[in-house]
Amino acid sequence: MTTTVAVVGAAALVTGCTGNTPEATSSAGGNDAASSNDETGDTVVIGFSAPAADHGWMAQITAAAQAEADRYEDIELRVAEGTNDVSAQIAQVETFINDGVDAIVLLPFDGDAMTPIALEAMQAGIPVINVDREFSDPNAARVTVLGDNYGMGISAGQYVCSQLADKPDAVVAEVAGIDSLPLTQERSQGFSDALSECGLDVDNRVAAEFTVESGEEVTANLLQAAPQIDAIWNHDDDQGIGVLAAITNAGRDEFFMVGGAGSANAMRSIQAGDSVLQATVIYPASQAADGVRLARLLAQDKGLSDLTDVEVPRQITLSAPVVTKDNVDSYIDSAFES
Repeated sequence: MTTTVAVVGAAALVTGCTGNTPEATSSAGGNDAASSNDETGDTVVIGFSAPAADHGWMAQITAAAQAEADRYEDIELRVAEGTNDVSAQIAQVETFINDGVDAIVLLPFDGDAMTPIALEAMQAGIPVINVDREFSDPNAARVTVLGDNYGMGISAGQYVCSQLADKPDAVVAEVAGIDSLPLTQERSQGFSDALSECGLDVDNRVAAEFTVESGEEVTANLLQAAPQIDAIWNHDDDQGIGVLAAITNAGRDEFFMVGGAGSANAMRSIQAGDSVLQATVIYPASQAADGVRLARLLAQDKGLSDLTDVEVPRQITLSAPVVTKDNVDSYIDSAFES
């Protein structure tokens, strides 16, 4: 039977807390004791590979993984150079296999393309922790750590509904990411499903490419096509820089906007109340850090300390909370820089 656990961030993996930092353990019943899993054990060598850090969120993924490894004396993290070349990433994993690492944390540039080499690692007895972009074969990973793309859409839609409860004819727009990606499709589906619960739908929709330039271009087109808008959901805070630039250039402020992913600059804007950006939905950049923590547990034959099951779960899905001015202080310190 496959065990699936939903948590918020890396600290929850060992301590069972729901915060994003180790200190958050004290909020759960006042128990400040560290888990025995934190005690230094045999040194484990973990190979880590991810795409190029050409996006604020992706840069934070790698930085957080390294920071997590640095917390433990018994982790040696071997970080391969970030690449968007599938052949190069396959070669990186082959090197890890040949070197006999104890575990591999892999955020694949292309999940399908990386599946065969991940299967090879698993067959060699090296547990693979699949992060963010799933392999096409579940046997290619011992553990999969995922953000909740559908949940992001649900959270964004529910927030929009809560703000437009007295406007049954409200006009809702959406600035999506890359439409060909399953993650974008899942986010849009969740958004649509949540809106339908309060009688709303998406009236105007455009798709960008997760870049500042594409965000500005498609939003300018959206604003020209829609003379009146009540709310916009933008899937990604990196492209959101361009989205906000287009909104400013158009002189539009009759609506509020919800962002996506949870960048630091978006949260600072929410704190300041200096734009139409009113909220953002978290897509945790802690996923690879969680993967490193899980890799250590697997290599040391440990389980999650707050579960009765002695094994590490097969899948962990992180939550997608909404960040507003009321709770931004709880999230901004762990946010990524765009």
